[in-house]
Order: sequence, then C-alpha cells, then structure tokens
Amino acid sequence: MKYATPAYAVAFLLLLAAPFFVYPVLLMKVLCFALFACAFNLLLGYTGLLSFGHAAFFGAAAYVAGHALKVWELPALAGILLGAGASALLGWAFGSLAIRRQGIYFAMITLALAQMMYFFFLQAPFTGGEDGLQGVSRGSLFGLVDLEKDINLYYFVLAIAVFGFWLIHRTIHSPFGQILKAIRENEPRAISLGYDVARYKLLAFVLSAGLAGLAGATKMLVFQFAALTDAHWHMSGEVVLMTILGGMGTVFGPVVGSAVIVTLETELADKVGSLVTVIMGAIFVICVLLFRRGIVGELLALRKRT
Repeated sequence: MKYATPAYAVAFLLLLAAPFFVYPVLLMKVLCFALFACAFNLLLGYTGLLSFGHAAFFGAAAYVAGHALKVWELPALAGILLGAGASALLGWAFGSLAIRRQGIYFAMITLALAQMMYFFFLQAPFTGGEDGLQGVSRGSLFGLVDLEKDINLYYFVLAIAVFGFWLIHRTIHSPFGQILKAIRENEPRAISLGYDVARYKLLAFVLSAGLAGLAGATKMLVFQFAALTDAHWHMSGEVVLMTILGGMGTVFGPVVGSAVIVTLETELADKVGSLVTVIMGAIFVICVLLFRRGIVGELLALRKRT
C-alpha cells in the first residue's frame, strides 16, 4: 500500500495530459470500459460470483439515460445518474433471484435474465429496436460547460471514472469488502461466523450493477447513441475477458485489461474485420493457459518473488 498513493497520483496526472496526445474519444471509450470491468471485478474478483449478464445493466443504463436526454431533455448528469439508478434497481431484481444459486447455476441464471432484457430492448418502442436510440445530444454541464466539445467531455468522463474507481477502491478496502473476500474464499465459514451471506452478496451485486450502469450511460453520452450491442451477451463475455486478462481480484487489473482489449479492437477493426472476435478468443485462451492471474496479477507475483 505504501506505493499506492504515488502510483495513483502519477496515473491521474497522465490521464489529465492524455487527451493532448491521444484521440480523446478513444480515451473516453477506454475509461468507460475500464469502469465497467472494475464494476464486474467487484463481483467476480472480490465476491467470487461469475455473472454472464452484466451487459443487461450496461445496456439498460444506456437506453434509460439516452431516453432521458433525448425525450425528456434532462441535463447530462441527471440522465447518467438516472441510468445508473435504473441499473442498480435492475441489479436488485436480478440479484434477488440469482443469489439463490451458486457456481454455474448462478452464471446461467444471470445469462438467462440478461437475454430476456435483450429481447425486451429489441421489442420496446422507446429503444429504437435494431436501429438503436440515435441522435442523443450531449448537452452541457450545469449550463456552463459545453459537452459537445470532446475535450470538455473527456474531463467529465474522467471525473465519473475516477469517482467510480474511488468508490470501488473504498469498498474493497472497507470491512464490507473484507467480508466479501471471506465469502469468496470460504462461504460456509462466513456463514458459521454469523454473517448474512445472502445479504452481502446482494449488496455487492447491486453495487456492481449500478457502477456497470454508470459506465454504460457514460458511454452512451460519448457516442450519442445506445444500441443492442450494449446489451448483447457478447458484451458480457467481453467484460469477462477484460477482467481475466488484466487480473481479476486486483485493483488495476480490469483497467489494464480494458485498455488492451479496446485498443486492439479499435486498431484491428479496419484491418481484419470480423476476425477480431477470433483474435480476442485466442487472447483469452492464451491468458487462461499461460498466465491465469492476468497481466497485473503476474506482475504483482513477480514483484513478490524478487
């Protein structure tokens, strides 16, 4: 922990300067997916719950926030918070059902519920169906900052990502986070110690869903549309890949994993087309076979050995 504060400070300074050297929209996409992966890691890496339905929260927040901004003409921040709140509420509904089961059964229940939401978004009139919800205005922040400008929007997105990262960091280093780790390591022992395990797992699920929704709503604001791809099961698989590649159960792992995946997809999309999914699959297989702790996990293990 003694190296944590300087590392965070350096990372924050680099992020402040980044849009002057790298395309801001790419950076904002990385930040949104980094927050999404960190939210998922809270559930998988620290609670031991593998959800295959997190795209439902990511996509639901995008649609709710987009509708709020386009139809109700709410301010950008209000729309994003409304989207995150809707995802947290949806997470409570999903979690109340899913936490009744464990392991692969938990994963399959979350996948099934997410697919139900996907087909709801496909048929619902306010989502635009296959065309998606397009033409959403970015608006302004408190009527003072024009978010239509990429550079202004970047710092707004950075502030949201930093807040989300701080909340996750605070959670995993709190007594609540320690109980989540105890549940991950040995759930029967946590029950024997008197902890209401179901309640803690549900709280973790709701918090993870709300933060995933915050990421989805922010991504919608960046690209000014919400699409079915945000709620597809491929998106759930992609966030699993980001988390495992970076290192689940580590603070920085999902950030690194999301940066690698988003950058690769962006750079390779025009060069190899649909083969991007094959390359991502190959990366996942190599990661599982050769460095199961992920990039950051392996680096931390190497530092401990030296």
